[in-house]
Amino acid sequence: MDATFRMEKAVFNYRVAAIMIVDDHVLIHRQAHEQHWALPGGRVEILEDSQTSIVREMKEELGIEIKVDRLLWFTENFFGYNNKDYHEIGLYYKVSPVSGSFAFKTEEFFGEEGDRLVYQWVPISKLENIQLYPEFVRTSLAELPETQQHLVIRKYSIKK
Repeated sequence: MDATFRMEKAVFNYRVAAIMIVDDHVLIHRQAHEQHWALPGGRVEILEDSQTSIVREMKEELGIEIKVDRLLWFTENFFGYNNKDYHEIGLYYKVSPVSGSFAFKTEEFFGEEGDRLVYQWVPISKLENIQLYPEFVRTSLAELPETQQHLVIRKYSIKK
């Protein structure tokens, strides 16, 4: 069971995200019916640690084995989406594909879960032109922090 709690007008999420960089490109994804992008990942399950969760999510979504390199950001993210207020705790991990487990593609592609999620490798230098959430990712991937950072991201609305 996911560590997500839905209330009448609000949702609490505990989410992990993978920062996978190959040849100065980062892997991003979006729901097939949405316009905005995010880093791949998903919700942590109850009684699951966050590193196990990101490894599981990448296996489920992309069919690949990854190794967790390090935690870059711990975020408290407040935003509006689908007429609800979200309070999301996010852990953003730098990860690497295990040797030979993943092919780099320049065009959009679907993952292991069918046509629900669209993935794309995007040059880090082009992220500022993409509707990518949370917004700090657009500029922060150009120079990754040397130590873990705690970020509080104040309320914004995701545009559909």
